[in-house]
Amino acid sequence: MTSFNIRPIAAKDNAELAIIIRNTLAEFGANHPGTVYYDPTTDALYDLFRKEGSVYYVAEDAEGLVGGVGIFPSDGLPSDTCELVKMYLLQRARGTGLAQTLIEKVIQFANEAGYKNIYIETMPELKRAMKVYEKFGFEYIDGPMGNTGHSGCSVFMVLNGSRSSKSSKSSIGS
Repeated sequence: MTSFNIRPIAAKDNAELAIIIRNTLAEFGANHPGTVYYDPTTDALYDLFRKEGSVYYVAEDAEGLVGGVGIFPSDGLPSDTCELVKMYLLQRARGTGLAQTLIEKVIQFANEAGYKNIYIETMPELKRAMKVYEKFGFEYIDGPMGNTGHSGCSVFMVLNGSRSSKSSKSSIGS
């Protein structure tokens, strides 16, 4: 069984994490305009996640970084809503339960930060990720919320504080 260390992002993680994100998007054919693939902030995530109300956790194994996930108070979202962002894992980390652990960790952060809802934008190419989000109680919504700047996303989901989550023990979604 693989052991992962989960920790907050550090400045030294920027380059390696940008490669993981872009390679994962390319792997699934989701490396198109309007996505984080072309977003310049992808190269400076440590700086981006210094914003109050945000966090980004990276996961590493003995070989190095394997991915991460964040919570961000994206522009235009209601003050009680944050966005789950940049959830990407290398192939060697998929199917290990790491995605669930990371999502649980950011939901816990969102709860502690006072958020009531968590929003996600994703793409049809990332079906496996959508199934994970569904297990946590995220539900599909008709259109985007806020001004994320990622026009290449066409799937929108929200975990509403008034709905119950099937997998999470957190208060959001329960």
